[in-house]
Amino acid sequence: MTTLLIALQTVAGIAWGYAGAAIGAGLSAIGAGIGIGKIGQGAMEGMARQPEAGGDIRTTMIIAAALVEGVAFFAVVICLLIAIKS
Repeated sequence: MTTLLIALQTVAGIAWGYAGAAIGAGLSAIGAGIGIGKIGQGAMEGMARQPEAGGDIRTTMIIAAALVEGVAFFAVVICLLIAIKS
């Protein structure tokens, strides 16, 4: 199997490292989008049920969204580093 992959890479000129990095970056962006969407959904439901706690919920939502975005950015940077090394 490994020799087949090496042959494919040599013959077809496929850069597997670039493909893996692109897939990883895409998956991390999709995951971050889904995560931030879920955070927003929960915050909106919480504010609808308890409007007087809206400020605290909004603050917590922004902090959680920033943490998710930071993890996604870190994943994209790692994927780019993998692409550079390939």
